[in-house]
Amino acid sequence: MEHQPITILGSTGSIGTQALEVCENNGIPVKGLAAFSNEALLEEQARRFHPEQVCIYSEGHYLGMKARLADTDIRVVRGMEGLCDTAALSGTELCLNSVVGMVGLQPTLAAIEAGKTIALANKETLVTGGQLVMRAAKEKGVRILPVDSEHSAIFQCLQGYSGCEVNKILLTASGGPFFGKTREELARVTVEQALRHPNWSMGAKITIDSATLMNKGFECIEAVWLFDVKPSQIQVLVHRESVIHSMVEFCDHAVLAQLGAPDMKIPIQYALTYPERLPCAVKPLDLLEYGCLTFAKPDMDTFSCLGAALKAVEMGGLYPTLVNSANEELVRLFLNGKISFLQIGDTVSKMLELPAGQKVTLASVLEAEKTAREAVHSICGIA
Repeated sequence: MEHQPITILGSTGSIGTQALEVCENNGIPVKGLAAFSNEALLEEQARRFHPEQVCIYSEGHYLGMKARLADTDIRVVRGMEGLCDTAALSGTELCLNSVVGMVGLQPTLAAIEAGKTIALANKETLVTGGQLVMRAAKEKGVRILPVDSEHSAIFQCLQGYSGCEVNKILLTASGGPFFGKTREELARVTVEQALRHPNWSMGAKITIDSATLMNKGFECIEAVWLFDVKPSQIQVLVHRESVIHSMVEFCDHAVLAQLGAPDMKIPIQYALTYPERLPCAVKPLDLLEYGCLTFAKPDMDTFSCLGAALKAVEMGGLYPTLVNSANEELVRLFLNGKISFLQIGDTVSKMLELPAGQKVTLASVLEAEKTAREAVHSICGIA
């Protein structure tokens, strides 16, 4: 089968670089690339894949990127306008959005408006703008294919069962590097310790989110929108081995699970080649290596981010945006040594006490983002 050209937003990150390997292995042409500021790697990717256009989001790196590619016919664009233009690039059928943070919302909307299939790895798109995005996708007849291993697993389990009633979704979590730790132990956590994930190799932001379990909270919010279920229909299970990527229980109490080795190339490739399944250059799953698979209840008192995210989606409106935006800022501050690990969850939880509207528009989402970031600085005493 001949593959249609795609665009990759966040091409220099963990998901983006693995997606390019998948493209290379399967002969998928890449017409657009976008990165935040990594000029050197973006140049290397551009020369390797020969896209029509690249976007460097950071304005300060635009001239440098232009100079690097001056001897090519590759068009270089910048900023949010360039990111949205790359997402909606003509001649492509699919846009993989793997940028980090709320910056991913507007290009997702731009790609949907242009009628592109969305391979979604940017959590914030649905966490903050789920109502907007799903409505726009329905109006345009656009398919959203999940890239996260958990949502890909749920999506795969639902194949062929579109008319069947779902009782609940069992969303698995690795538990991160601090599973079983107490608040007292977490008070002394360093950035280096928080970045040591037991099973997955990911970027810094998502690795910290995994350590606080905020990542799982965001995945619960995403699942509400992707699979049209209520928050009460989602159960989080800590599954340390990361072999079962998630499960679906149907009305007859039959449970389907998707299993595989913990390697992101599998869900990335499935999103890029759907509905085809092609050979994938990953280690096959050998259950005898594991012997047994374990499950545990998450500790939402110690890992308060998960509880805050679940409460936010129940409260609805702009509360998920407040929680998400506060978390983005808090993770940045933690990585820069400005706050402690526990301050992330404690401060995120305080976002639920702020007044927030129920009307979700792009303008209200962006305003709520600003409100949350200002609140974080005020609560943490940071100028």
